[in-house]
Amino acid sequence: MKCFKKFLFSVVDLFRKKEYDAAVKIQSWFRGCQVRAYIRNLHRITTVIQKWWRSYLGRQEYRLIVKFASCAMKMNFYNAMAVRIQRRWRGYRIRKYCFNYFYLKEYLRAVSETNDAIREALEEFAEMKEREEKKADLEREEKKRDYQARKMHYLLSTKQIPGVYNSPFRKDPDPWELRLQKAKPLTSQRSKAKPKPCISLSDWLACTSARSFPQSEILPPIDRKQCQGPFRDITEVLEQRYKPLEPTLRVAEPIDELKVARGEFRRQEWMRNVNDNMFLPFSSYHKNKKYIPLMNSSSKYGPNSYGSQHFRDENPKKWICDKDFQTVLPSFDLFSKYGKLYSKAGQII
Repeated sequence: MKCFKKFLFSVVDLFRKKEYDAAVKIQSWFRGCQVRAYIRNLHRITTVIQKWWRSYLGRQEYRLIVKFASCAMKMNFYNAMAVRIQRRWRGYRIRKYCFNYFYLKEYLRAVSETNDAIREALEEFAEMKEREEKKADLEREEKKRDYQARKMHYLLSTKQIPGVYNSPFRKDPDPWELRLQKAKPLTSQRSKAKPKPCISLSDWLACTSARSFPQSEILPPIDRKQCQGPFRDITEVLEQRYKPLEPTLRVAEPIDELKVARGEFRRQEWMRNVNDNMFLPFSSYHKNKKYIPLMNSSSKYGPNSYGSQHFRDENPKKWICDKDFQTVLPSFDLFSKYGKLYSKAGQII
């Protein structure tokens, strides 16, 4: 009996445990569904809240973008309008004040009219001058013919003998015959000798006479306007035209300067009557001093002309002996050798 009771209790415990596990499973599933539904509800609510918040932020950002775009559009429009207004105003100002086409056209028309008037005046002046020159030429020719007629008045025909211009074989006399009849004979007039002006020594010294130094009169200034155009001043042009000669070194210094200097030195020696012969004193005071002749005139060969031979050329025909010698001396030895000779020669001169 006790064993059967134990068996029943164990079976009941098994059913109770099974029911308990089933109840736990049902509760866990329901609670899971409930939690998942709650979480799903929270996700849906969060999504709605985020959507509305993001839409609000998007609308705010879009408003800012639209605002900036509208401001940029307005500024571009205002700048374009300002540029158009400035272009119109600057064009109007340039055309009216700086490059006025109508004013320039009027100026050119006035210049052309002035040029036409001046050209007509110059043509009239040229015609007048030409007429005056022709009239002067005619008067000169007429005076020349009158003088010739007075000079040839002896060729006039007389009652007994016809003249050269009055041939009996012609019906009418020559025009020169009529001119000879009107002209008067030319008489020779002796020109009166003008007395020479007496010029005293004081006039010569004071330079007040007519034959003294010429004195140029000061001309009055020329009152004329400056020439229109890019022309230089007259003084500058004259200075450029009459500037002093600036010869180069080759033109200023002759090529044969050394030869000319030697010739001048020889002429000076000849003028001073330098005798290069041995000096024979009349007393015994100078007998112990040695005479040193001049190098320029006592040389056996003479100076070589520059151009035919060079300074360092060797001529064996002029050698005294066959022994070779050094062609170039050092500058110090050359100075020590010839310096004393030149100084002594200068003392003798």
